[in-house]
Amino acid sequence: MTKADIVNEIAKSTGVEKAQVQQIVESFMESIKDSLTANKNVYLRGFGSFIVKKRAEKVARNISKNTITIPAHNIPAFKPAKSFAGKVKANTK
Repeated sequence: MTKADIVNEIAKSTGVEKAQVQQIVESFMESIKDSLTANKNVYLRGFGSFIVKKRAEKVARNISKNTITIPAHNIPAFKPAKSFAGKVKANTK
């Protein structure tokens, strides 16, 4: 499912114009990105959490240079709610 599919589905179910729904979806995603950039987690009850994970510094192997050091950094991650994850697991065939 793409962002356009999500916009179309919301527009159909709510009766709101696609342009307005598109703007709302874009604003929603932008607010999540802004929060994660500011090192703040986003919690959506019943759906999941967008969190900032911290990766420690580590030594990796590079074929041409033998070893390189990858510095500590943050990455965005999504953790689904238990009820949401349970529905997905139950739908497995």
